[in-house]
Amino acid sequence: MADGNLAPPESVLRARSTRYMVPYTVGRAGRLAGGLPLIQLDAVDDGFVISLNGRRALLHSARVPLLELGTAETSARQRGGAYKLGERRLSVVKAKAWKLATARDDFIDVEFDGLARMAIREAGGALRISLSRYDRAFNRFMMRLPATPGESVFGCGERSSRLDLKGSIAPLWSQERGVAKGRGLAPLLSKARAGGAWHATSLGQPSFVTSERSYVHVGTNARCVFDFRRPRLTALRCWAIPDELVIGFADDMPAAVGALSAITGRQPALPPWTWDGVWLGVEGGMAELRRKLDATRRAGIPVGAVWVRDWSGRVRAGSSSRPRWDWRYDRELYPDLPAEIAALASDGIRFIGYANPYLDVDGELYAEASRKGFCVKRDDGSDYQLAAQARPAAMVDLFNPGAFSWIKSVLIRELLGIGMAGWMADAGEHLPVDAALHGDRDPLLAHNEYPALWARACAEAIVEAGKGAEATFFCRSGWAGSSRHAGAFWAGDRTAGWSRRGGLPSVVPASLSLGFSGAGIWHSDIGGDATTAWARRSDECLMRWAETAAFTPIMRTHEGDRPETNAQPWSNPATLAHFARLSSVWSALAPYHAETLAEYASSGLPPIRHSWLHYEDQPELRVLANQYLYGRDLLVAPVLEPGAELSKAVLPSDHWVHLWTSREFMGGEVTIEAPLGYPPVFYRAASPWASLFESLRRTARKL
Repeated sequence: MADGNLAPPESVLRARSTRYMVPYTVGRAGRLAGGLPLIQLDAVDDGFVISLNGRRALLHSARVPLLELGTAETSARQRGGAYKLGERRLSVVKAKAWKLATARDDFIDVEFDGLARMAIREAGGALRISLSRYDRAFNRFMMRLPATPGESVFGCGERSSRLDLKGSIAPLWSQERGVAKGRGLAPLLSKARAGGAWHATSLGQPSFVTSERSYVHVGTNARCVFDFRRPRLTALRCWAIPDELVIGFADDMPAAVGALSAITGRQPALPPWTWDGVWLGVEGGMAELRRKLDATRRAGIPVGAVWVRDWSGRVRAGSSSRPRWDWRYDRELYPDLPAEIAALASDGIRFIGYANPYLDVDGELYAEASRKGFCVKRDDGSDYQLAAQARPAAMVDLFNPGAFSWIKSVLIRELLGIGMAGWMADAGEHLPVDAALHGDRDPLLAHNEYPALWARACAEAIVEAGKGAEATFFCRSGWAGSSRHAGAFWAGDRTAGWSRRGGLPSVVPASLSLGFSGAGIWHSDIGGDATTAWARRSDECLMRWAETAAFTPIMRTHEGDRPETNAQPWSNPATLAHFARLSSVWSALAPYHAETLAEYASSGLPPIRHSWLHYEDQPELRVLANQYLYGRDLLVAPVLEPGAELSKAVLPSDHWVHLWTSREFMGGEVTIEAPLGYPPVFYRAASPWASLFESLRRTARKL
């Protein structure tokens, strides 16, 4: 093998130290210097090691096989947006004997005798792995990857309950989060609502990064279960054979996160008006909209947009109400809405609506969609009607090209056509596992793809309407690929309170995990949404949530599912004054917001990011899940408990300045005063934005 241009023989390799190296002659960023190989295969005993740039990527032996393929029957139960999935009659075949079939340039082809052929190629500095020549009856896949004891694992989409996934299992399936998380009393009390499992997420993604600066993405829409419990091994299980797996290594964590975001897709830019003022959530009709808008503006709150969830009307749904899912404006609540939207626009205020891919069965749009055959169906050919918050509704079959074009035309005509600047693109997680879909698509494989298609339909509607630079939308559900289309994500239905798993404290790990997954533009409903017997939004919770939101890309309020029981910005003079202060701070940060999003677009680093991303020489920072960096230069340690006047923050080793007092710190754990309106926020003294941050201390409204 002295001549690196010669391919190794196609034979079964058994020599303990036999080494096969894939040569290269063209220099490329990320390749080793000195003509060393990029991909290297070492045959050891009864297995092999494949390395990329000298780092182990794949291991195989007869005792611990790299690959297993199998078959199983799926059991599935669905209640609203919650799913209970299981397997029966699982049978697996383990990869054992192998041979090297091909090795050329940046490509290795390994054949596992009687099971499958694995192609491993280098592209973009990462290994891209695909399978062929396997029995198409296989519907289960498992691959074992080498892991490092003591490493941390981050990502897998938006995860609220646990940030570092090492030592745990991460099931990946798009479903409603539910009101409460955990294993105690709250989930039992919330059985009437969908979701509630500790691991449930609306926005899963089969990809992750590790503290060893590696990144992994599994190209599949199937349900996945990633097992990070073993110190030296990670097991990736999927309910289908993936199209491709990507495994890469980076020199540092920002590069690893950036590489992953390039694979999954980076979100498009937000429109320039995003930071003109807060996005004020208002409901109840045009008169109420005007009353609430006037109250907030008189208090000095800058308002750039109103977000109106009930623009299409309201219907009773159990003990609360929800928007009417017939996507045309309600003539009683909002008479002559197009003229009202134009009047608001002339005053510098955009109108943001609400939509989802479901249709109330007593609506005109459902009648049209059903007549054209555009709804998800049952096996008997009838429209599949979901019990959607105690009312029947159908889903648009987005896998039907005609239905996909039709829902875009509805968005263009009924929302953008009357002047809306965007909408909340809600839902998408409810596709039944026993549905009959266009083209005989398997609903188990289509389920996770559905929310990504919903995001794509919204994005294409905006472009086709010629509003690409003026309008946006934000999603709660998603899968790999959703970030290519979604202008923003939001944290979904959070409990209006202090619950660690579902309330205000849960939004910080949710934002960080999504950032590690490659997405970037994220926010949450200020104050949460879901009101329960044990969780109602107090003035203090609203204020502390607003303090957190002031240091995110979007600052948007939500009246909640029961507005009459929840504190609102206009509830009293104290909430008005507090919101005026924090909203003015957020608006004043407009150039910094824009800079963080520009950095995300160019590098993939999310605006809301873990502090360890920039201080990798301080491994003790990896455990932190209740504070974050906003951009490179602001450290935010929000108050997440009621009644706190003092709060703690852990500052990386650097020169930091407390935003509200100009006190200076050089790192370490600090205890700082945190009265309402003055959340613990620090900026880097060396920041090019230091003068902007200092001006906030001088000019922000005082309380």
